[in-house]
Amino acid sequence: MYAIVRAGGRQHKVAVGDVLEIDRVGVKPGDSVELSTILVVDGETVTSDPWVLAGVKVHAEVVDHTKGDKITILKYKNKTGYRKRMGHRQKHTAVRITGIDTAK
Repeated sequence: MYAIVRAGGRQHKVAVGDVLEIDRVGVKPGDSVELSTILVVDGETVTSDPWVLAGVKVHAEVVDHTKGDKITILKYKNKTGYRKRMGHRQKHTAVRITGIDTAK
């Protein structure tokens, strides 16, 4: 059984026991969060009806807060001497999927 969930503007395919990195959520490690479900596949049946999926939630436990890789941004304009260098590290939260509700 697996589900497609929406977290941080992205969609992830998850199953029970998976660990995935999503955008930072303001929850302490050890606490639980619920992710909204887009699609649920349970063996032979595929559920994508929004009315049925409104009650289906994916339960996850926060494992850790981390930072992503450094991204270097360079801006340059020719013949003017303009150069600008910036960097960015996205903040992530690692979550472990503990349960997927079944569609009724």
